[in-house]
Amino acid sequence: MLEIRNLHKRYDDVVALDGCSFDVPPGRMLGFLGPNGAGKTTTMRSIFGLLRLDEGEVLWNGQAIDADDRLRFGYMPEQRGLYPKMRVRDQLIYLGRLHGMAQADAAESADRWLEEFDLADRASSLVEELSHGNQQRVQLAAALVHDPELLVLDEPFNGLDPIGAETMANVLRGRVAEGASVVFSSHQLDLVEDLCEDVAIIANGRIVMEGSVRDLKDASPHRVIELELGSDRHELLERLDGVVTASFDGRRHLVVVDKDIEVRPLIAEATNGAIDHFVYTTPALSHLFKEAVA
Repeated sequence: MLEIRNLHKRYDDVVALDGCSFDVPPGRMLGFLGPNGAGKTTTMRSIFGLLRLDEGEVLWNGQAIDADDRLRFGYMPEQRGLYPKMRVRDQLIYLGRLHGMAQADAAESADRWLEEFDLADRASSLVEELSHGNQQRVQLAAALVHDPELLVLDEPFNGLDPIGAETMANVLRGRVAEGASVVFSSHQLDLVEDLCEDVAIIANGRIVMEGSVRDLKDASPHRVIELELGSDRHELLERLDGVVTASFDGRRHLVVVDKDIEVRPLIAEATNGAIDHFVYTTPALSHLFKEAVA
């Protein structure tokens, strides 16, 4: 299990981390969310000893992380670290060897991941000859080639087309099913909600919300109504007691309301009963995110 404990990091007058703490158990995938500059990349870099913390510790299975542990970790940094003038397959084999794999095992794993990411026909290409999306695939293959127990990915879905994103998501699900701990950052909250059981939201260097997505939704002070009205009375919804926000997509209203207020009678009265569809749902992760960082 990965344990992030009370991390502090300051760059002159800028506080990058201010007591950041969270866990990622085996066989779980955590979405690490936050605004730009909140401390996500700094936290991820600390796992790999790429910066000196002012305070706090990063533990793996209850122990301080050492060089041998990091051989079993996979990392996809925000600033991609591939060698542009090296051939794709050679690079994966080389990186596998750096993580302690035998030559034959590294070659077998490289071929497997090239096939998985539909890159077998580009095995002899230079990295710089690949499209941005294919370079992303190679970068993930580089993080996976040694079968890591912990996978840390900084914005892995950036620049991927829908097919590439689906492939990436399926690979991450597979790693979790095999017992790995996975943590990745992303601004694509719908994707995170679909993929992750757990999230940690960081703002100003501190975790402001953490837990399972389901539990966080249940604990929210708000709930959401999907609503269709027989008449266009959208402006009335925003003025009703208990309504936090209301939006309209051209067909259906999405109304965020206080959980403790029963608003259906108020809506029925305001619209003269012209309600064609009324369903309560839990808030989306995007709403929880806005609550947390507001």
